[in-house]
Amino acid sequence: MKREEFVKELTGHIIPFWNKLRDDENGGFTGFMDSALNVDKKGEKGVILHSRILWFYSNAYMELKDPVLLDNAKHAYEFLTEKCVDKEYGGVYWSMNYDGTVKEDIKHTYCQAFFIYALSSYYRASGDKGALELAYKVMELVEKNSTDDVAYLEKMSRDWKTELANDELSENGLMADKTMNTTLHMMEAYTELYLADHNPKVLERLKFQLNLTYDKIYDKAGSKLLVFFDKNMNVIGDIHSYGHDIEATWLIDRACEVIGEPEFTAKFAEMNRAIVRNIANIAYDKASGSLLNERDKDKINTWRIWWVQAEAVIGFMNGFQKHYGGAEYFEISSNVWNFIQEHIVDKRPGGEWHSQVDDNWKFAEFKPVVDPWKCPYHNGRMCLEMMRRLAENG
Repeated sequence: MKREEFVKELTGHIIPFWNKLRDDENGGFTGFMDSALNVDKKGEKGVILHSRILWFYSNAYMELKDPVLLDNAKHAYEFLTEKCVDKEYGGVYWSMNYDGTVKEDIKHTYCQAFFIYALSSYYRASGDKGALELAYKVMELVEKNSTDDVAYLEKMSRDWKTELANDELSENGLMADKTMNTTLHMMEAYTELYLADHNPKVLERLKFQLNLTYDKIYDKAGSKLLVFFDKNMNVIGDIHSYGHDIEATWLIDRACEVIGEPEFTAKFAEMNRAIVRNIANIAYDKASGSLLNERDKDKINTWRIWWVQAEAVIGFMNGFQKHYGGAEYFEISSNVWNFIQEHIVDKRPGGEWHSQVDDNWKFAEFKPVVDPWKCPYHNGRMCLEMMRRLAENG
């Protein structure tokens, strides 16, 4: 596993793919491509998708210094700020039509989180103070309207006044009032925002999110993160998301690094050590060198999902570097990367990564290559992280 392999995937494959989806006529980036690589220029433009694109180009620019990347980041930023921000009530909508008109106007906390995440990175890449100011405005709206005494609420009406049923992030037949996923990505967003500006209020809420994770979301007996909760953070369902667990370990470690307080770092290192060990034991398939998806009650979902594999590469590399395990974790990271190159990377001309493959490594024809969730965030971030980590590792 060499740094140059990730540079090649990023610069020779992922970036060129997304460059071609830039929509100069309607703004933003084309929001849909099916598994047969047919582009729908009138497809829905997800706001999460565009926030992740903004994050991606901003961070790719900071690493590679190519002005084309910063220009694409600016293009995404302009679409988000001109079309996706609610000028009356604040925050960003859930999704847009291809022409930039509003499709779904709800205010989902998960969506606001990725917008804050992206704005923070764009500020760091461009120096545009307007991006940082907007990040704080959205943060204030979320903290005022989408929290209670326990945790973050999931979904609000456009005017932020009414809590709505959370059918965007609930799945497996469950309707969750609160989720691990939203807490995790709020933490990810505030880590980036704190890195950008070191604001004490951001630090306070970031610590709240981390402590919430440790006290309510982390199942210490099971060495895993719980997924869905009621209003009081009592767990509902019996689900274990392997991809979110391995992703959370390195994101939490990153948050602790940015905070820079030894007692915090030690507390979460203990938690992450247990989670990484558990995922290695129960979710890593040694025969193929890949990570299974999740467990729902007694049923294991064995689809190999694109983002789960990408996060496994980073998570196990992080586990190796943090001394959570020996060379075994470096080997797992390397093996999953080999699996990605063999089975997840789309080798067809004009393709990027398959969304998921089955046990016979056949890609799912019912899953798009680009949609409101399928983006350059997980795989692009994997490349950027591994480029940095392999350089550090010598």
